[in-house]
Amino acid sequence: MRGTGKLIVITSGKGGTGKTTTTAAVSSCLAALGHRTLAIDCDIGLRNLDVSLAMSDFAVKDFLDVLSGEVELADAMHEHPHIPNLFFLAAPAFAAPEDIPPDKLHNMLDLARESFDYVIIDCPAGLGAGFRLAASYADLAVIVATGDASSLRDASRAVTELSELGIAEIRLLINRFNRPHARRWNLNIDDFIDAAGARLLGVVREDPRVSDAICGESPLVLYATKGAAMDFLSAARRLAGEELPI
Repeated sequence: MRGTGKLIVITSGKGGTGKTTTTAAVSSCLAALGHRTLAIDCDIGLRNLDVSLAMSDFAVKDFLDVLSGEVELADAMHEHPHIPNLFFLAAPAFAAPEDIPPDKLHNMLDLARESFDYVIIDCPAGLGAGFRLAASYADLAVIVATGDASSLRDASRAVTELSELGIAEIRLLINRFNRPHARRWNLNIDDFIDAAGARLLGVVREDPRVSDAICGESPLVLYATKGAAMDFLSAARRLAGEELPI
């Protein structure tokens, strides 16, 4: 039986949209808002969530160690040293999605639900086996897309795939939004929503501080208090149930 915590998968139809950055930022913001939050890297073999969270030193044990019974979940995850309420669980570095027993993963996620308000999963990009494994048990999915046509087309395909997995709540987050570019091509947010076919969660503006934070080995929520950092905070507040204008 599922616990009370909400399981949210953050995904994209293609790579390069800022999915992992979004996972780190939204998880950090939910924790900063006082919600006990576990961020799980499910990008098996290509894990990078530890970098965006500035927690690379803590990616020692991973969730495959938990599934194999080598360690308990509480011993494999780690609390962020500077963000209370934020915990991190690494993906295995040398494995494939086919190596992960779905039933054991679901049991681990149920256990996490019992201890956390939010469990945020960083899903692999694309629509293959890793995508299905990471997304199949989610309560809600956030699709991260940029404003270009190919990204939105792939986001639409992801919406279809998620719906077929039985996920009823699907939200769209437009990342790296460039307002002058959109004006130049006579594009607006409604066009993006129609192209992707999902309800809008938020719009995150293009902001060099995002990459600066990663290079400076700092979570964005600790690096900046405006721009994209505020946009991610607003998205997190909406996920937590607040009614905020976009």
